[in-house]
Order: sequence, then C-alpha cells, then structure tokens
Amino acid sequence: MNTETSVNLTVDRATCVALDVADPLAGFRDRFALPDGVVYLDGNSLGALPKTTAAQVERVITEEWGTGLIRSWNDAGWFAKPAVLGDRIAPIIGAAPGEVVLGDSTSASLFQAAVAAVRLRPGRRVLISERGNFPTDLYMLEAVQELLGDDEPLERRLIDDDGPTLDDELDDDVAVVVLTHVDYRTGRMRDLAEVTRQVQAAGAVMLWDLCHSVGAVPVDLNGAGADFAIGCTYKYLNGGPGSPSFIWVAGRHQAAARPALTGWHGHARPFDFELGYAPADGITRFRVGTPQLLSMSALEASLDIWDEVDIELVREKSLRLTELFISLVDTRLAPRGVEVATPRQSARRGSQVSLRVENGYAIMQALIERGVIGDFRAPDLMRFGFTPLYVSHTDVWDAVAALEEILATEAWREPRFARRGAVT
Repeated sequence: MNTETSVNLTVDRATCVALDVADPLAGFRDRFALPDGVVYLDGNSLGALPKTTAAQVERVITEEWGTGLIRSWNDAGWFAKPAVLGDRIAPIIGAAPGEVVLGDSTSASLFQAAVAAVRLRPGRRVLISERGNFPTDLYMLEAVQELLGDDEPLERRLIDDDGPTLDDELDDDVAVVVLTHVDYRTGRMRDLAEVTRQVQAAGAVMLWDLCHSVGAVPVDLNGAGADFAIGCTYKYLNGGPGSPSFIWVAGRHQAAARPALTGWHGHARPFDFELGYAPADGITRFRVGTPQLLSMSALEASLDIWDEVDIELVREKSLRLTELFISLVDTRLAPRGVEVATPRQSARRGSQVSLRVENGYAIMQALIERGVIGDFRAPDLMRFGFTPLYVSHTDVWDAVAALEEILATEAWREPRFARRGAVT
C-alpha cells in the first residue's frame, strides 16, 4: 500500500465498478440493510444496521424476556454477557480473554478507567490530554480532577499539534496520559505503540480512546504494551444507537486497579448482598450495574459478522477507499476551495477523510438531501467515514460527483440548508 496519496487521472466510474467486483470484502455489503439510493459515509458516527439485528433483538424480547422472564439471567446467560461479549471484542483490539468488559456509555467508561489509572500512580498529580480531543474526554477528566483533587489538586495539561507537544509536557509529575488513537475531527491516527512507549518511559500510565479506530484499523494493545483503553461499539462495530462501550485493562494491572464506580455487578460476591464493597477478581471489577441487555443483543448480531472478518483486509480496503476519495477531491474539488484536512500519509490516517470548506454545514445538508450522508463538525469540517464492510469504490465516486455538482450549481445556498438541527 502506498504511503502517500497519488492522483490517478485515469480513474473513472467504470474503474470503481471493476474494483468492487474484485473486492474480497464485497460480500459483506449484503449483510447490512442499506437504503436504496443512499451512499452512507457516516459510519464513523453511527454504523449501518446489520440485517440480522432486528430478528436477534426480537428473539431476546419475545423468548428470553417474554417467555424466560427473570429466569433468563441464568438460563440465557444474561448476567455474564458483559464479559462474554468483551471476549468477542478482544481479538479486534489485540486483547486477551478476560481483559475486556462491556460498560455503560463511553463517557462513564472513560471515567472508570481514568480514575483507576490515576490511582496506580500515587504522588503524581498531572493528567495530560489533547486540546482537540473529543470534548467528553476532557469533561470527564475535569470530573476526575474534582474527585481525586481534595488533598492535592490535579493539574490538567493539554497538548496540541502546534504545541505544546507530548515531549514538552511529559515529566515525573505526570500520572496518566489520555489520548484518542484516531482524531474525531480530522481522522489523524497516532502511532499507538510509539506513544505508549514514550509515556511509559516517563513512568506514566497510557489510556487510549479507541472510539474512531476499533473496527476500522488494526489495533494491538497487548503488542504495544498499553495499560488501559476504552471505546464504543456503535460506530465501525455497528452495534446500534446506544450500544454499550467497552473497557480494556491490561492483565498486569487488574489486581491493583481501583475503578471509580463500585457498583454491585463489580462486587466479588454480588448476590451475598454484603454491606461493604469487595472488588471482583480481574476485569469484572469494572462492571457497575445492570447491563443494557437489549442493546447488547443488537451488538451480538454485529459481532457475528465480525467473527468472520479479517481486520487486515479491512485496513487494506480502507486505505484504497480513502486514497481514492482524496485523489478525486484533489482533481475535482480543490479548484472550488475544498481542502483535505486529513493526513495524506496512510500510516497517519484512520478510516475517515475530513474536508475543510467555507459554508461546510450548508453544503453537507445539501449533500445529504441528495442521498450522500456524511456529517459536519464546527467550525468548518465535513467528515466522511469509510466503513469497508459496506462502502464501495463506486460509492466514493458517486459521493464526489454529487458534491462537485452541489458546489458547481451552488445549490447549498438555498436557505433551508443553513438551518441548524439539534445534532450536526
């Protein structure tokens, strides 16, 4: 795979159709319920619906809940689901059995992991994150500062590509570094192994946010010797809106880890109903309360697909799709003021491409009306996610053609496209 995107002036739609015919992942597209006439390039926010999900959820509702009733906590294995499904996610992120458990929302899981990570470094009073991190990560770190800063305040330092850098801020006072593997705005990907090495060499704990990389790029947490990670399951894993997050804790840390929320499902003996908390062994101590079983059932349907997927093939196709998109943007859209904001080096790019353009929100709304669905992030980024299991090369061609037409005709200037919805 090329490390740089190159412009190929010979590519046309017929070439894209031929690439799709030869695509080893092409068969997975039929496993998803994609609406006719829609090019869906927003799987980096919400993955498409697997065709088996509805039947799976209906079975859990009608059989396990409707007939089994409360007996299903034992008979259908409800109580063990967070760990069982965690073990199914483990191979996708380079984790071992017993190192992953499903949690609540991503925000709650980050809070759980960050508190435990800080507690592993008593006496160190600095947290490092990045200014461009997804805001919920920064908000949760504020809560960690408030919770653990009574005796001695915790300091939060924010790094940035333009400085200060991680090199500038790492010192003997740093307890934990919290970074996102793939940037939610630009798709820029960090070197997980190298950053982990750098952080641990300074004596700090590394906590990774994998929300925009799990299911999109190969991740090897144990190979990198990482410490903690969290991630969501509703983007590239296609678990559905509200599907639970996951927490990964390296096996070497689990016995000493003390999470923030000490709920009864994380108790060593939850059905002894003891007055005091005693942490369960291993990753189970990161559980809190009753799991979202209906959401987990939807995730199970998607993981059935992922059991058959080679993540290396996913990465290869992801790079082909994003390189094609960038090349077409360069040749057809750059003269109209569209700038690629995503790194062009393949090793530094996840599975999305962001375009920087004035009036990006209205342009995106016009594009969505034409059946090409991406999204917008303020102040000026149009984001396009390329989910290799169901996005085709022809989709890429058609998306650029639609965007080119909107820019050429200035259809985006219609007033309705400027009206902001509650969710952008």
